[in-house]
Amino acid sequence: MMFQVLLVDDEALARHDVKSMLDWEKHGFTICGEAYNGSMALAMMEQMTPHIAILDVSMPIMNGVELSQEIKGKYPKVKMIMLSSFDDYDYVRTCLMNGAIDYLLKHRLHASALLTLLDKAVQELQTEEARNAQSKMIEHLSPVILREHVANLARDVGDASEALQYYARDNQLYMNSINYGSAAVQIVPFLLLTESLTDVQKNRLVHQAIEVMQMAIGDVQKRTVGYVGEGRFIILFSSEERSEHAVTTQINQAMSALSHSLEKFLNLKCVYVIGPLCGNLRLIGSSYTKANQELNVQHNQGLNASNLKDSLFMREQKQLLLYLEQLDGERVSQFIMSIFAELRSQPVYGMTVQIIVGEMLHIVEMAWKRHNPQTVIEDTEHIPTRAELGRIGSVTELEIWMVNYYARLVEAIKKQRVAGSYSRHISKALQFIAENYASNISLDMMASSLNLNASYLSRLFKEEMQMTFTEYLNRVRIQTSCMLMQSGTYALKQISSEVGFLSYTYFFKVFKSMTGMTPQVYMDQLKQSKK
Repeated sequence: MMFQVLLVDDEALARHDVKSMLDWEKHGFTICGEAYNGSMALAMMEQMTPHIAILDVSMPIMNGVELSQEIKGKYPKVKMIMLSSFDDYDYVRTCLMNGAIDYLLKHRLHASALLTLLDKAVQELQTEEARNAQSKMIEHLSPVILREHVANLARDVGDASEALQYYARDNQLYMNSINYGSAAVQIVPFLLLTESLTDVQKNRLVHQAIEVMQMAIGDVQKRTVGYVGEGRFIILFSSEERSEHAVTTQINQAMSALSHSLEKFLNLKCVYVIGPLCGNLRLIGSSYTKANQELNVQHNQGLNASNLKDSLFMREQKQLLLYLEQLDGERVSQFIMSIFAELRSQPVYGMTVQIIVGEMLHIVEMAWKRHNPQTVIEDTEHIPTRAELGRIGSVTELEIWMVNYYARLVEAIKKQRVAGSYSRHISKALQFIAENYASNISLDMMASSLNLNASYLSRLFKEEMQMTFTEYLNRVRIQTSCMLMQSGTYALKQISSEVGFLSYTYFFKVFKSMTGMTPQVYMDQLKQSKK
């Protein structure tokens, strides 16, 4: 880095002597300009502020003493070195009081003395820059440190109350406060929103939530947001107001603004409970504990019932996955609604709801990977994203979203199955097979559904697909049976009937013909590969 030096002297010869005294660039400096009076120097500094200014004390219009005063007021970071033709202590003292680092007499000026002062100026510049950088870092870290102290109250860290009190005292926080309060906040449904996120993405979401909440409630030194974990936050309030009623009103208004801001800026819904007021910062931990306990009662509502539901749902998963593999959209929707019928009395942010919905989303991911192992479901057009869950405020809304999510998935898989440059009739035929392969269908039934002659459709199908209707139907059924075997949750005879075969013997024969092995050998190989 080159340090810019402005040379200010009314004598051209004197400026020339100073310029020719050093190899400026060799020592890390460059002359960025020359001025012959103070007014001209100030005009140049408005265009480009130098790091160092070498000023002659005696100049017309505005002398060096006056100029140093102006520079001190307008450009305090500029380091000044004074030059004088005479040794006048009054001038020197005034210039030093204005911030000049030192002065040199012109008749004693030589390269080493000038370079010494230039290096001294650089050292002061670097020291100040480091100090400013440290101050900025402290200023940036201060809210982070404060939030961590506040969060430790909620995490029940030993001596957290004392640590917060000492930190607040040393940094003059919550000054003159008479009443204190707290709130426990839960983003819903946090587990569902973040389950598929990386740690970096999850941390970014939390950081954004903290910023939005802090913006909503006000000054971090009086009202502080701390992150506890898993979507839970603590809000610390302090107030100089003596009236508890007035403080309670303030907290209620702040929390309402917080909730509104989360939904407006991040599409996140939250629930919260406000703790009791207290008259001492040390008691904030107890206030939060009571708020947190009440929120937990709501958050874990129905948790005892969830043990039974989770056990039931393990069996229900098999049925839902089966309907999904069969691409039976109507039965999928009906089954989802039957699951939610038992959840409607639960809060949407309750653990029971989040666990079960999380399992349902996992089933979707499994089904998608079997059909499209190379693509991510979130990148698929027309399928809703998990980010939309942040806007859901009730179990009923969640049920509607989930039914739509599964329906869109079924349609996407169907389109993927029939993708290709087929004629209109064959595209419809493939769609018919995709939707009905698990039933006892025939070529005649398909032709009737499409309003076509069966012989014509049979010929057209073989021309475009390079196989007969029966061969293609069996291929779809065997492919689906392989997917069901991979899940490891169904018996072979159940699989054969679920994919549309009327007898296990015929399923056995077709499976071996297409795969070169029996269904049992295929199952055994799958088990070996998973070990």
